[in-house]
Amino acid sequence: MIFTEFRFIVFYLAAFIVYWIAHFKRARIAILTLASFIFYGAWDWRFLGLIGAVIAITYIAQSTVFFAKSQARKRIAVATSVSLLLSILGVFKYFGFFTDSMVSLLQTVGLPVSSPMLDIILPVGVSFYIFQAMGYIIDVARHEFEEPEDLLSVAFFISFFPQLVAGPIVRAQDFFPQMQVHHRLRDVPWSGVIILFVGGFFKKAVIADNIGTLYVDPVFADPAAYSNTDIILGVFAYATQIYCDFSGYSDMAIAVSRSFGYQLPVNFRAPYFSTSITVFWRRWHISLSNWLRDYLYISLGGNRAGQLKTYRNLMATMILGGLWHGASWNFLFWGYIHGAALALERLFNVPKLTASSIAGRLLGFVVTFYLVCVAWVFFRSSNFEVSLFIVSAMFGGETSGSTHFGMAAWGLFLALGLFHFGVYHLKIGRFLARQPAPVLAAGAGLLMAVLLLFMPTEAQPFIYFQF
Repeated sequence: MIFTEFRFIVFYLAAFIVYWIAHFKRARIAILTLASFIFYGAWDWRFLGLIGAVIAITYIAQSTVFFAKSQARKRIAVATSVSLLLSILGVFKYFGFFTDSMVSLLQTVGLPVSSPMLDIILPVGVSFYIFQAMGYIIDVARHEFEEPEDLLSVAFFISFFPQLVAGPIVRAQDFFPQMQVHHRLRDVPWSGVIILFVGGFFKKAVIADNIGTLYVDPVFADPAAYSNTDIILGVFAYATQIYCDFSGYSDMAIAVSRSFGYQLPVNFRAPYFSTSITVFWRRWHISLSNWLRDYLYISLGGNRAGQLKTYRNLMATMILGGLWHGASWNFLFWGYIHGAALALERLFNVPKLTASSIAGRLLGFVVTFYLVCVAWVFFRSSNFEVSLFIVSAMFGGETSGSTHFGMAAWGLFLALGLFHFGVYHLKIGRFLARQPAPVLAAGAGLLMAVLLLFMPTEAQPFIYFQF
């Protein structure tokens, strides 16, 4: 069920009405939990057993950790539960990757082996809610909570449908206190909700889906057919597509959540205006960046054990972050590029240098954006060979392609960039949020009617659903 589908609107309205009719907090939590299971089951009813297992593991683990009578038992409970969650993720997401890699290695040395014929469906959003569950268990072990939560609260925390399948990844210490509040319909910031949802809808359904069809898919399907500049345009188009697609989802998720009285964390802050990779990761997929920092990087030692180990920890965190996105060598190399860039920036203190002057900021912006786009090639390409061909073309490598998009396409991307710059720096969203909700609702209705004319005939799934 996709936010831009008509059936989601029907589902949302039904959940919204029933939720606000109910008066008691626990009844509302139960209603939203049931709605979340219906939402997730709409993808494939078999996924309900998986998320049910994750909820059960999380609930048992947090209770066991709370009542453990020794540190040893507590560590065993955390290690066991985290291992179980990672095993679930490993089986569903990485089994095929590791078996295929092993088979290829054995075949290289001359052993007659073949891949097992096992088709495992990747449950939508599994990476997100498993990371959320792991974070909660670790927080319990770190004494972030005074008492264990009941089963309904744990189920609601993990399954809350607005952010269930593509984030933002929510921290338990931010979410559980919101369950204790008696939310009132009149307190919902409707102007902000409308702006976020319509803005996210526009970014996803109009910009991302159309740019993907017109520029991204053709270039990545047959890059040899395009000239160097048009390959670069196709890569820039993908950078635009994935940002508009994912930030559009996040905006709509935050808006839907706010309409029920719950606040989700901001997930993007104009990342392409960053002047270094370090700053980029403070602005891109912020909830994942913070999760990797707090639960992986710091757990590995962070920057507490000298420079070399700090660089090692940065590389390990980003490579594992790459594998979190998908089971392929392309994702691993994408993480490697970002990890190497973060290590080099730390070595030469790049964030401080680029912030010291206008020229430094401008140079930092150009280099950062181009490097991010180069890394996106590995994120999007079907295989490593295609990635290398595209990257080579981006740096002047030979290509015999003669297909051109024309100057109008470059003008489109320049216009989108300037529009984004204006919206972000002029804080147009904040200005609109101060306007009366009825006026905004009327304007949003008219805008949505116009946007429907520019939508593809079929709703496209969000890119991050595959992770």
